[in-house]
Amino acid sequence: MPTPSHLSKDPHYFDFRAARRVPETHAWPGLHDHPVVDGGGAGGGPDAVPVVDMRDPCAAEAVALAAQDWGAFLLQGHGVPLELLARVEAAIAGMFALPASEKMRAVRRPGDSCGYGSPPISSFFSKCMWSEGYTFSPANLRSDLRKLWPKAGHDYRHFCAVMEEFHREMRVLADKLLELFLVALGLTGEQVAAVESEHKIAETMTATMHLNWYPKCPDPKRALGLIAHTDSGFFTFVLQSLVPGLQLFRHGPDRWVTVPAVPGAMVVNVGDLFHILTNGRFHSVYHRAVVNRDSDRISLGYFLGPPAHVKVAPLREALAGTPAAYRAVTWPEYMGVRKKAFTTGASALKMVAISTDDAADVLPDVLSS
Repeated sequence: MPTPSHLSKDPHYFDFRAARRVPETHAWPGLHDHPVVDGGGAGGGPDAVPVVDMRDPCAAEAVALAAQDWGAFLLQGHGVPLELLARVEAAIAGMFALPASEKMRAVRRPGDSCGYGSPPISSFFSKCMWSEGYTFSPANLRSDLRKLWPKAGHDYRHFCAVMEEFHREMRVLADKLLELFLVALGLTGEQVAAVESEHKIAETMTATMHLNWYPKCPDPKRALGLIAHTDSGFFTFVLQSLVPGLQLFRHGPDRWVTVPAVPGAMVVNVGDLFHILTNGRFHSVYHRAVVNRDSDRISLGYFLGPPAHVKVAPLREALAGTPAAYRAVTWPEYMGVRKKAFTTGASALKMVAISTDDAADVLPDVLSS
């Protein structure tokens, strides 16, 4: 039994460190319905997770292949200093090591988008996940984190400074990767410039950061760090510690592929709104996070998406003579669709798809208010 903590009566808190077994509240059925394979693939086999090096002159072709076939890839040559990534990981570990009473000051209550607690997606499921998380907006970082450190002080200032530095680097990288994605769609340099001039995708992209701690687990075969899902936005950078745990779902045959923990590399996941933006040419990836018996794991998701009021639909330049497959939706509208999909077991993307007959009447556009 988990040893009761002084916060054991709070339904938002579970003392993972004291757990000696996985309680029924955290036990997930069906975790082993599909085999798990190693995505390291030193020989470059069919299960080797694609690698994109941004320094490679052929990076756009590599992005196109990875986004079309996998919806995800390992990103190297991204230019974010490795010593900064190490400081980010250390800062996250330090935050989650805070006493429970301090973390609970920032607990994310129903309806809140930022704060400490279980992954936001957990509200759709009856089982609990073997993880803790903290979500904040880089635009409001210092005010959001005052919930955790109400008196500010050295730890607050240090944590904020590291995350602000990381955000600045990642925002530059996001713009570069967006351009690479557009080139990967087959757009010329002039077309990329025209798309940005008309739609201002890079200029208006918003960022959200979600920090994750996956504690070591006494029975990892029964627990799950993060339920299988697709990301909702444009694309996500995942920074993970050198403990594998992220898995991507692949068909033919159905299997889970474990993403290798490569020093200095980030994982890029294509999200649902980017799937829509590219008319399905670059598809979003179904993924989950597992836990293990011996080691804690830390990750950071840096999520990019459109402003809340902006409608997203397939880019004209991505259609290549085919009809638009999806109707225009705002991010909040799509999150409402996802909520229905989670509760019914349906596909959110299929719920916003349009029929072939209707497609001829749809004028594709993106980022229109």
